[in-house]
Amino acid sequence: MLDLLPETARIEDGGLAIGGVPATRLADEFGTPVVVYCERTIRAQVRAYREAAPGALIVYGTKAFANVALLRLLADEGVGADVSTLGELAFALAAEVPGERIVFHGNNKSAEELSAAAEAGALVVLDAPGEAEAAAAAGVRRVLVRLTPGVEAVTHRSIRTAHEESKFGLAPDAAEREVGRARELGLEVEGVHVHVGSQLGRTDESVLALERVLAFLERLDWKPRVLDFGGGLGVRHNREEQLPSVAEFVRPLAERVPNGVSLILEPGRSLVGRAGVTLYRVGTVKDSGGVTYAAIDGGMSDNPRPQLYGARYEAVLANRADELPSGVYRIAGKHCESGDVLIEAAELPEPQPGDVLAVPATGAYTLALGSGYNGVPRPAVVLVADGSARLVRRREAVADLLRFEV
Repeated sequence: MLDLLPETARIEDGGLAIGGVPATRLADEFGTPVVVYCERTIRAQVRAYREAAPGALIVYGTKAFANVALLRLLADEGVGADVSTLGELAFALAAEVPGERIVFHGNNKSAEELSAAAEAGALVVLDAPGEAEAAAAAGVRRVLVRLTPGVEAVTHRSIRTAHEESKFGLAPDAAEREVGRARELGLEVEGVHVHVGSQLGRTDESVLALERVLAFLERLDWKPRVLDFGGGLGVRHNREEQLPSVAEFVRPLAERVPNGVSLILEPGRSLVGRAGVTLYRVGTVKDSGGVTYAAIDGGMSDNPRPQLYGARYEAVLANRADELPSGVYRIAGKHCESGDVLIEAAELPEPQPGDVLAVPATGAYTLALGSGYNGVPRPAVVLVADGSARLVRRREAVADLLRFEV
């Protein structure tokens, strides 16, 4: 189980500790649910990308989890931000990420978003026919053109982004026309963007996509300065998943980039996914039809991935981490949905009310996809390092849910 948890996870005095801080102390001090991020794990992932692709610009896929403190930590490592909305741009700017390290995406950018991207000095990814005109009118100067290479990634259908029916990007002929139009308008077309999908577990489709991009470039009378290959590398959520390392995933791509062309990579999940652990408090424990349920004080409002993507997680009782499993338990959320099940079959010591349940690999696309369903306030977020913990996102209160009522 420790290999699913952050690098700093240890079993100390019978309990789980992260970043040198006991999980039970975190649960007591900050309440539950709480999402705990390990600073050392994030920094180690950045170094892994730097070593795998020397000289590449690394920009964090902010949609994995937008948080000013995390963005500042990443910016301290020289990492930029990949944003796709006005709100995500606001997070990056609040974290003082320099404009030259911001890449602005989006399949339906508004005039307001394009103007904000221009003001920030961001690199804008043209995603649709005619967007060059809108970008030029908004004052954008630097652009990439997103190519859809017609590659089916081996991942959940909802997070494939390079297949022929994708809502993102342009087919080769349309991309060629957009490159030409952008250049006519005086935009600095720095290069081409491509993204295969998310939670990728192999390199084959990414290499194929890159080969198709290079074939596309051969037909143009223009040589790009930049190739942005997106992100997509997955993280392990359970012990059965086997995924390539950063080096195994990135190096086959970096080695194929032509000389004189700069590489941009946009990792999100693989930077922060393993770094995050969600702590819950166990409440009701009961048998139902041969299944023993352990209910927690969160669920689909802070992590809807099991419902959206069939994601399978594992768990450990943080306050009894040295005990052997005694059975298989179904971890249910507190929401009024039969489908609000976080883990179908968790091998655990017999859960008791008050136990602290730790769920690994919840640093990406969990709270970011969360909601206020059932009027359940969103949890706090804490960053841990070297035995200390600091709050980086406060827990919502019920009063916060009523702020927008009129």
